[in-house]
Amino acid sequence: MTGSVTTISESPEDPFSLARAASVVLDHRGSVAGWSDRARELLGYPAEEVLGRSAADFLVDRADRQVVREAAAACLAAGGWFGILPVRSRDGRTLGFGVRARRVVRGAGSADEWFLVGAPAEEVVQWEIDRSVMDGLFSRSPIGLSVHDPGLQILRVNRAIAKIGGMEAEQARGHRIGDFLLRPDAETIETRLRQVLDTGIPMIFTEQPCRVRSDPSRERLVAVSAFRMENADGRTLGVTQLIEDVTARHRAQRRLAMFNQASALIGTTLDVDTTARELVEVAAPGIADWVSVDLLESVSLGAEPVPGETGPLRRTALKTVTPQGEQLLDPVGTVRSFAPDTPQARCMAGRHPVLAADFDPLDVGSGLDPEWAARAHSRGVHSLMVVPLTARGLVLGILSLWRFRLPEPFEADDLTLASEFAGRAALSIDNARRYTQQHRTALALQRRLLPRAFPEHPAVVVAHRYLPAGGAAGVGGDWFDVIPLSGARVALVVGDVVGHGINAAATMGRLRTAVHTLADLDLEPDEVLSHLDDLVTRLAEEQEPGTEGSPGDQVVGATCLYAVYDPVSRCCSLARAGHPPPAVATPDGQVSLPDLPAGPPLGLGGLPFETAELHLPEGSVLALYTNGLISGDDHDIDAGLSRLCAALARTDRPLEETSQEVIDQLLPTRPADDVALLLAQTRVLAPEHVASWQLPAEPTAPARARKLTADQLVAWGLDDMLFTTELIVSELVTNAYRYAGGPVTLRLIHHHRLICEVSDPSSTSPHLRRARPTDEGGRGLLLVAQLTARWGTRHAHEGKTVWTEQELLPWPTGG
Repeated sequence: MTGSVTTISESPEDPFSLARAASVVLDHRGSVAGWSDRARELLGYPAEEVLGRSAADFLVDRADRQVVREAAAACLAAGGWFGILPVRSRDGRTLGFGVRARRVVRGAGSADEWFLVGAPAEEVVQWEIDRSVMDGLFSRSPIGLSVHDPGLQILRVNRAIAKIGGMEAEQARGHRIGDFLLRPDAETIETRLRQVLDTGIPMIFTEQPCRVRSDPSRERLVAVSAFRMENADGRTLGVTQLIEDVTARHRAQRRLAMFNQASALIGTTLDVDTTARELVEVAAPGIADWVSVDLLESVSLGAEPVPGETGPLRRTALKTVTPQGEQLLDPVGTVRSFAPDTPQARCMAGRHPVLAADFDPLDVGSGLDPEWAARAHSRGVHSLMVVPLTARGLVLGILSLWRFRLPEPFEADDLTLASEFAGRAALSIDNARRYTQQHRTALALQRRLLPRAFPEHPAVVVAHRYLPAGGAAGVGGDWFDVIPLSGARVALVVGDVVGHGINAAATMGRLRTAVHTLADLDLEPDEVLSHLDDLVTRLAEEQEPGTEGSPGDQVVGATCLYAVYDPVSRCCSLARAGHPPPAVATPDGQVSLPDLPAGPPLGLGGLPFETAELHLPEGSVLALYTNGLISGDDHDIDAGLSRLCAALARTDRPLEETSQEVIDQLLPTRPADDVALLLAQTRVLAPEHVASWQLPAEPTAPARARKLTADQLVAWGLDDMLFTTELIVSELVTNAYRYAGGPVTLRLIHHHRLICEVSDPSSTSPHLRRARPTDEGGRGLLLVAQLTARWGTRHAHEGKTVWTEQELLPWPTGG
């Protein structure tokens, strides 16, 4: 071999190095033939004192000679020896020394000599421990160890590294990392090792992928630590890396992260389909390549599943990691029943997870449809898990997970994670199902309680909208109404019960019924609200505690706006109880929010309400609504009112279009609260349809009333109604003359019905009574009631009005 001499520095920790060990040469008789300076330093004997003497005479105590003889015999037999011997120093102390002895052969005819190297026993023992640790790192350590020269060629690897690479440890020498790992992973590791070589800064637990060429599809993640190797002189010898396979830990961390993600993403809404979609989004591609959720059809419809029910199942959600995958699976909405021997059917029937780690779709025992099985087999499906969706002891459906792209089969940890996902999703689905059921019940109840359509009325043209809440709040207690009143007037009502759900809807129904009853009494708006306030207070007192002993869900309270519009006078009387003010749009496009007394919400009790009056031009639009229309997360109430006024400003379109425009401009797709909107466009009765006379309180008043009525009916072309109407007017005016004691006002209104009104200053209401055969009177009102469609009494601040309504006779047709 040619070339320059390579000098290698000894390790300062090596106890047998020249600088640290004592060197002694013994001849064949055991006499000292050589003595180093280090021997003098460690034992105290100078060379001139020991050369030629028998080593046993001065280095071995009498008590230790037997031990030394046994060591010498072993050395002679083996040609060398290594161990610990007791050695006596010059000052008489016995010291433990690690001794290495080797035979030295001289020339022919010369006796053999022995070369001994010794060091203090504690240093030798520590050195041997270090050597044992190093040997363990290469032969027994589970942590990978790879030693590289400055050019990153492999000098040595331990068995752990060899196992990862699928080779023998000796086969790695002289190769590079890229000979065993995929190129991207090898380049990543070599780049980092060069940084360690260049800077000398160690790399500590850096995680990176480590996919081997012999099994490229298998996921493996390693944590690498590396340090630069230097000799005693500081010259770089190479780099050593410690490699730990952290794939299992990485998967565990990934599972934990997925579980945390599932906790945040699953069950964000009270919607069954949305929850099922959230479940598949978390599971794929997290732990599976195909994921589907199949729910019992009854659960999808919000019904309670029957114990032991196993089908049919409706595909509610699915996800695949490849677009082509969806073509191989039944689409969402498909309803099917699984054969009894399929994994899905076994999962439903047994209510426990089914793990088929090595799953062959074509296997006869899979129980799958042959066509689907062939498609799945062609895609490489090799592993399957089916997990039941169980809540409150009932199976709601199943979660199915397949693998075809990930090469590893499902294992127990995957099944545990999928079961956690399924358990969380099942609870959310059950809550959503129960909410859906209650929501539909409350919505059906509310729709039954709300008016569906209003008959045409001479006072107003109406358009209305009702939108239930789209979020988790549920159906509320919003309501609206249009109630015909006497004198061609109309009552417009809108209200909002506090709370949501069935209780709020039921309370709304009771209040709506009460409003109808109060409206029939022809009370002023403030009086109607006062009676409603008393009713709400009583409802609150009647409320019973919930079944758990805590107050029930129902919180009794409400707001309301009550308006009465008269098409004859164009006067609108309004009163509100804690409700948003109405908006008024006049025909010229001006929109205002009248400053009405707010009034307290219903249910506070004892506080007054006030009635305000507005005079509205013909064709004005009065907008009544609940607070859900103008409130929102993205704007305040003032902004909502401004948007409402802008939507009402256009008056050149039909009222139905205006109402839809209001909804479109102010509301999102799914409002957070219930919304009720009632638009009423005012009409005015033409003067020729109204006739009014004031009659003095004298005996001739009934006769004059009959004459005026007959003339007016002839003018209106109602000759066929003369006899009946004269009889009604005569009876009402006669009663007023007899019992009121003041002037009488007679008014006739001809529109959709013939209305007769007689007003007098008395506040006493007439009432029907059964006259006895001998009574001379008492039959007038009974006769009136028989001849009219409706009749009644309404009170004003001074006096009262008795009114009747007659159906108009059909126009005669020629024969």
